[in-house]
Amino acid sequence: MARAITLIRSASLSGVAEYAYAATAPAESRLIFLAGACPLNEDGSTAAVGDYAGQAAKAVENMRIALAEAGASLQDVISTRVLVASSRQEDLVTAWEVVRDSFGDHDVPSTLMGVTVLGYSDQLVEIEAVAAVLDA
Repeated sequence: MARAITLIRSASLSGVAEYAYAATAPAESRLIFLAGACPLNEDGSTAAVGDYAGQAAKAVENMRIALAEAGASLQDVISTRVLVASSRQEDLVTAWEVVRDSFGDHDVPSTLMGVTVLGYSDQLVEIEAVAAVLDA
């Protein structure tokens, strides 16, 4: 299946970043704006309380489900923002590594942010995403 998005890398920018610096989607693509993927179980309880990696994994799992419902997959994501309720860089990196690894070689442009608090009790991680698909 042809993908709508093109990831853009730059030889003029640092290669340290573990993601593409930009992405494009053609005018005929359908954009999908996801609500923040939260680490919630089906019953509404927060998964993996106190565990940044566990919550990141659950948020990715929930994001995959939302994408599938919209006719897309992780490979159709054009950008993400990973929110981590912590002021400790190592907590942000722990969550980021789970998210990064879930995308494999699709190194989508991303922003990683430490925030003071998220919306659900015991929530540590949330992932915002935009995807683009070409409808057949």
